[in-house]
Amino acid sequence: MATITPTIVPVTDPGVNSVYVVTWAAIGDADTCTAVPMSGASDRSVQITGTFGAATIVIQGSNDGTNFAPLTDPQGNAISKTTAAIEQIEEITRYIKPTTSGGTGSSITVSLLLKGQF
Repeated sequence: MATITPTIVPVTDPGVNSVYVVTWAAIGDADTCTAVPMSGASDRSVQITGTFGAATIVIQGSNDGTNFAPLTDPQGNAISKTTAAIEQIEEITRYIKPTTSGGTGSSITVSLLLKGQF
């Protein structure tokens, strides 16, 4: 079990300001992902890709950094995936992180696109 710390990269497309990509790469079975504070990001989407090996990835948020709960898509469904997907995130929380459960031989990448102050 490893701790996965994300990379944070500003988007440098022409005419784009205050947009970032946060990526947790190669998330394996039962790895722990470090939460990232991002309360200034008003628009958020998540892309989930990789080898799932029957694992489930859940995107979670928290306002206190301790108590996390699943975040939802625009239809009110928890963002909980067993295959590749892209979803908009409805809630604005202070912290976001992915969690993984189950699976064998998983290697999943979670990328958040954030618009706003980071």
